[in-house]
Amino acid sequence: MLCSTNLPRFGDKQNSDFFEEYLPRLLEERDRSGLTEMVGGIEALMISVEPGNSVEYIAELALMTPYQYLVTLDSDKHMTHVLRIDMKSPDILLREVKHPEQSDIFRSLNDLYPVGAKRPHSRYLGEILLASDRHAVVAEQQQREFRFFSVGQLAELDLPLNVSLSTPSPYTQNMVGYMERPVDGIRVYHHGECVILSAAQAANDRGKEMQERLGIADLIMPIDHLATRVYSQNREPALLEYLALSSYYYWGSYDINDQNSSTNVTKNVRQQPESISPAKVFTANNSPYCVGHLDKLPSPTETFVRNYGPRLHHIAVEVKDGQINGRENIDYIVEAIAAQGKGFLLDTVGSREEGLKQIFSSASDFSSLIIEYVQRFGDFQGFFTRENVALLTYAAGQEEGVKGKL
Repeated sequence: MLCSTNLPRFGDKQNSDFFEEYLPRLLEERDRSGLTEMVGGIEALMISVEPGNSVEYIAELALMTPYQYLVTLDSDKHMTHVLRIDMKSPDILLREVKHPEQSDIFRSLNDLYPVGAKRPHSRYLGEILLASDRHAVVAEQQQREFRFFSVGQLAELDLPLNVSLSTPSPYTQNMVGYMERPVDGIRVYHHGECVILSAAQAANDRGKEMQERLGIADLIMPIDHLATRVYSQNREPALLEYLALSSYYYWGSYDINDQNSSTNVTKNVRQQPESISPAKVFTANNSPYCVGHLDKLPSPTETFVRNYGPRLHHIAVEVKDGQINGRENIDYIVEAIAAQGKGFLLDTVGSREEGLKQIFSSASDFSSLIIEYVQRFGDFQGFFTRENVALLTYAAGQEEGVKGKL
């Protein structure tokens, strides 16, 4: 039986007594129930964009990541493009709403927030996890009072019918889904008519040809981690909720006092490489915005949440370790992509001596998501250094949408 409580913990953040009491209880019960064994890694990420934006976003992802356009699932309300690296790494399901006036629960979540409402259909929806028996997993989770969309609701929302999806989290506003496939089987989504969209294929080909021309195709690796931002009071519940729904464990938390925030990491208990099942990171203020004026504290994380809502902030992509002409691969990649007009929020931060280098792109015009590049050196296993993440957090807080007044 997998054990979720015997793995080392990292970090310096002091959690509450509540969290330290319930964390081992939750993981031990999850292991005993068989859920840890039944739930695997991340199979797919779900992203929604505005009408007319998916093709250009495919071109952007084709240039900046290893993803390739595979097929389009054409259904009544959406065009869902399947992007894939291989069967080891998660797919991306990129949903484009066909009709701008469409209203559903996901648009309602965006409409609550001043910047999120400006792109009412653009948001990260959540992850789909592999399950050995999704109906048994859902039944177990429903006993724990987790809620799932019915088949009728999935049809109304125009989502794949072979995936069981939770209702959006009150803490992260993301969904968690479960799907099955045979060992070494192909991922299949029961959704709409399968077509090859010529515009999507052409966009993908433009991105991949540019990667090859720039000499960066072999340097960009699969996703390393997914980073969600939440309100300060929801940090611990968001962590516990994700651990209850997944087979992940609590890796640890670090305080980033310079930015009044903390970075909290969960990883797959099977110790799979992040390229197979990316780490899930949750960032939150240390103290809420409503008292920040008393201590003159910065609040880039909670300002983002207040403007966009709790949601995924960035997708981190690993860079192959190595150098080209005496320059680290990450610096070579960033210079090449920036020359094509893609903005970055700062220079690369970190060094070989510190163990890694990182950088944030500017937010995508199509999805509002940031791409982070991270290059680790040697046997470094962490996700950041404290100085790096402080600089990245500050830089992300300077984005116009984040700085916007309420």
